[in-house]
Amino acid sequence: MNISIVRPGELGDSERSRWRALQKADPSLDNPFLSVEFAVAMDRLRDYVRVAVVHDGDSIAGFFPYERHSFGIGKPLGGFLTTCHGLISAPELKIDTKALLRAAKLSVFDFDHMVAGQPTFAAFETDVRPAPIMDLTAGFDSWIEQVKANSPKNLKTVRYKERKLGREQGRLRFEYASPDPAVLRTLLNWKSDQYRRTGRVDRFAQPWIVELIDLMHAERSDDFAGVLTMLYAGDVPVAGHFGLRTATTLVGWFPAYDTEFARYSPGIVHHLQMAEHAAKAGLHAVDMGKGGKEYKDWLKSGVLYVAEGRVSRPSAAAAVHWIGRTPVNKARTIVLDRPSLYKVADRVLKGFGRVRTTLQSDSPPDTVVKEPSGAR
Repeated sequence: MNISIVRPGELGDSERSRWRALQKADPSLDNPFLSVEFAVAMDRLRDYVRVAVVHDGDSIAGFFPYERHSFGIGKPLGGFLTTCHGLISAPELKIDTKALLRAAKLSVFDFDHMVAGQPTFAAFETDVRPAPIMDLTAGFDSWIEQVKANSPKNLKTVRYKERKLGREQGRLRFEYASPDPAVLRTLLNWKSDQYRRTGRVDRFAQPWIVELIDLMHAERSDDFAGVLTMLYAGDVPVAGHFGLRTATTLVGWFPAYDTEFARYSPGIVHHLQMAEHAAKAGLHAVDMGKGGKEYKDWLKSGVLYVAEGRVSRPSAAAAVHWIGRTPVNKARTIVLDRPSLYKVADRVLKGFGRVRTTLQSDSPPDTVVKEPSGAR
């Protein structure tokens, strides 16, 4: 096998078609973050995006998109923004991982949402975790029955709040796949407010991320699209979500709601209606991503698996990277494994968010309030 390194934007039509064919042939790759369209969009905005093209004789056997940072530090494409990464190839393909890193000029590649069990990376997996999904293959009615079985009390409460919201604030209306950029801006403003309110770094403070969202919102093909959804009470937007889809899977990305309506639990009401409209649109699953929120436990009707791990070549850069990253990864795993610790960490971040908001409001215009080093 030969491995060549190019930028995703340099791939020709035949190569992009081959990428799509390999992705469609393996159900474990049915995720829009693994799509060539996402790689090309990232390449337009970031200079460090690359793809390793694996040639087996005259044919292309696989594609490995990645980011190459200073000192040969490799990261998954999209990094902290994405919930799935991996090698796009036939399921049985196994590449010499060290040779792959050498061709890509990487000292180390650290991953935390790798498609679990890929032969090339399986030996380097240190942890495998479930990512809950809403399985819609049997239709919405079948899925909602599973939700009811998971937690009848929660479903009953949300349905009550849904009726109350419509009764007190105006008839509910759900818009699926809105093309309106103004609606997208409303959602992103809510999300920025949520980041600040809960002590997280506001991702949309980085202009390139906003530009990426705009590029994804404009994508509307059968195999790949950005999907903007919004729940309205009367004419007032109350909760929404922006995610990406393949032909059959929608991946959760940026959900948010107007806190003025928080007493109605509009985010969960929105998720129920989003699942119904996704099923009507022919989608088979909504991937909610691994980690954290309790609502995922009772909305899920299936799981996928993603892996954490690290592969490296002997080098000073790899050693320094290991020293810096391993304790952080272990601490995050411990917190995620223990719901009580997760809740405490969440409360601490929210408390920091309230303090930061106060500091910012009391500070002179040029004052910068720094983020804690561990915030995401």
